[in-house]
Amino acid sequence: MNAPRPLRTPAELIEAGLIAPEDLREIERVAERYAVAISPAMAGLIDRGDPNDPIARQFVPDAAELTTTPEERGDPIGDLAHSPVEGIVHRYPDRVLLKAVHVCPVYCRFCFRREMVGPQGLGTLSPEAMDRAFAYIAEHKEIWEVILTGGDPLVLSPRRLTEIMRRLSAIEHVKIVRFHTRVPVVEPERIDAALIAALKASGKTAYVALHANHPRELTADARAACARLVDAGIVMISQSVLLKGINDDPDTLAALMRAFVETRVKPYYLHHPDLAPGTSHFRLSIEEGRALVAGLRGRISGLCQPTYILDIPGGHGKAVIGPDALREHAGCHTVSDFRGGEHSYPPRHEG
Repeated sequence: MNAPRPLRTPAELIEAGLIAPEDLREIERVAERYAVAISPAMAGLIDRGDPNDPIARQFVPDAAELTTTPEERGDPIGDLAHSPVEGIVHRYPDRVLLKAVHVCPVYCRFCFRREMVGPQGLGTLSPEAMDRAFAYIAEHKEIWEVILTGGDPLVLSPRRLTEIMRRLSAIEHVKIVRFHTRVPVVEPERIDAALIAALKASGKTAYVALHANHPRELTADARAACARLVDAGIVMISQSVLLKGINDDPDTLAALMRAFVETRVKPYYLHHPDLAPGTSHFRLSIEEGRALVAGLRGRISGLCQPTYILDIPGGHGKAVIGPDALREHAGCHTVSDFRGGEHSYPPRHEG
């Protein structure tokens, strides 16, 4: 019997009961612009009887993605403004992003890099581009941490990951290697001995930042995959996005953070959703987000508290936007970046 395959086309989504046949034309238009893939693990979690299922909302394309609001932008956090060579983003002095691949095992409908990932995106770095990226890291001795992202770096084979890690092992000033991934949740079977050995091949301290947004994603298989990583000495932290209709209530948010801690994943960042094209239906206002995060205080253990952040549009970096972290002026928020610069952020667009 053939193993289940990811769902990648509108026709496959209809066959799986995830979209209605009468919606085919609009969903085909969405799929023409933005990548679609739902792994078997995630497809199996979706409640077909719930039109607002929070797993489906994350991965099943929606006609609302065809609506772009004026404040949205193709590069919402300004990666390109800080890319000195292909595949590298150097926004902060002591760390860089290394985007070796722009492919993912699933495609989130709210992705802030949705214009760059998938079959129509930037693809995998060529050997020549990879050489230039490593040369840049080697030349910049202030780089203490390399963060592999993309795309999802854990879609690479153990052989490819081992090659990357061994090249990093030769760069003495790099001490930390971090991987941002959804794989332990969406394809937990990938987390095997070969992949774990690859993650540790540099001899550097390895961190895995796990992206999950709803407690149902932390299945028994996902928790077992995380246990394999943690038991191998890899530190795990979490990243989540605060999403309307998915985790924007205190019970769900508390359950998600508790699930991370139970899985030995330290809650790290809770992102305010970025201004990516076609994602306005996922965005709450900052006021709503701050109220939700404030409600976690005293409700759940300090171990479970994430840091609520905003990636300032235009490439100005992350800012904590908890209580007293930003000001309001003329209908907009004013937020300070890590250099002390001040930037305006628009209120949520009401469509």
